[in-house]
Amino acid sequence: MAAPAESTSGTPTNKKQKKSKNTEETELQMVPDGWKEPKFSRVDNPKGLLEESSFATLFPKYREVYLKECWPLVQKALGDVFINATLDLIEGSMTVHTTKKTFDPYAILRARDLIKLLARSVPFEQAVRILEDDMACDIVKIGTLVRNRERFVKRRQRLIGPKGSTLKALELLTSCYVMVQGNTVSALGPYNGLKEVRKVVLDTMKNIHPIYNIKTLMIKRELANDPELRTQSWERFLPNFRHKSLSKRKQPKKKTVKKEYTPFPPPQPESKIDKELATGEFFLRESEKRRQKMNEIKAKQAEALTKRQAQRQKDFIPPKEKPAVKKSKPATAENKIDIQAIKEKVKKAKSKKLGAPPVNPETPSVKDGRRKKVKS
Repeated sequence: MAAPAESTSGTPTNKKQKKSKNTEETELQMVPDGWKEPKFSRVDNPKGLLEESSFATLFPKYREVYLKECWPLVQKALGDVFINATLDLIEGSMTVHTTKKTFDPYAILRARDLIKLLARSVPFEQAVRILEDDMACDIVKIGTLVRNRERFVKRRQRLIGPKGSTLKALELLTSCYVMVQGNTVSALGPYNGLKEVRKVVLDTMKNIHPIYNIKTLMIKRELANDPELRTQSWERFLPNFRHKSLSKRKQPKKKTVKKEYTPFPPPQPESKIDKELATGEFFLRESEKRRQKMNEIKAKQAEALTKRQAQRQKDFIPPKEKPAVKKSKPATAENKIDIQAIKEKVKKAKSKKLGAPPVNPETPSVKDGRRKKVKS
């Protein structure tokens, strides 16, 4: 009995080992709080760069005055990382290039992003933050996402919100600086925040209101503060917004069903000769063919004549009448004939004499009365 007990006790230990391995892996994957990557210094690259790299970008005419004023500050900020910057007002371009003292190979890419942000109307105080290690930028092109210009302007204004409230909420939730200018949206901040900003901007251009994405970001921010929910799935907490189409497209009454595409052409229709060959008429003589045609014509004429006659005879056909049925009254006591009363009436009629009635009907009655008294 000891052997099965050992086998059963072995299963939970394996499960515990698996759980411990999973927890160790998740701990290794998670970045500790307050951790920062060490700064790149001259010690990491003492010999510098072998080749000179340069980037140039054009800027619009309305940015010329501002760039002219803040250009000394730009040169000073880029001079700290040993990168030269030139402003060409005639051509309308900004150029950055490395020097012999440049030791950080990624500094030229940050300088390129800096002049791009300045060209897209981002103020220098915000654009200069791109030179920091934990900062990145993203320029989202929204000009080609919506065809109708009026619709594009409405959706762009929806992203900004009334008095910039929607944009301010997005900046607070993503820890990014967002600038909407013309056909582009420039964002500056940490990588995770830039990812969320791009999603919100693209969804807004696809006619999804930014308030839905802002609500999900608020819930995610609250869930991130809970250490127990960090490793769990957040799908049950996030709201599921369904797209409701208010006006449905009217369906046509007659729908044409598309036929299946076939690479082969349709079969060739039969000619008159092919039909005659199939029925055997092709081999008949001309006289027989004429006779057959005449018979067909006569048959059609006879059929038409019978139809015409039947149509004419319709007017002479009498309508069907309903049979007249007399309603018999039920025999009641009032309706019954009194035979005895009729007999009495006949007797009275026979006793009456024909002729004129008496002139004084009262006299005989008086005389009769006198006679009766005399007799008495």
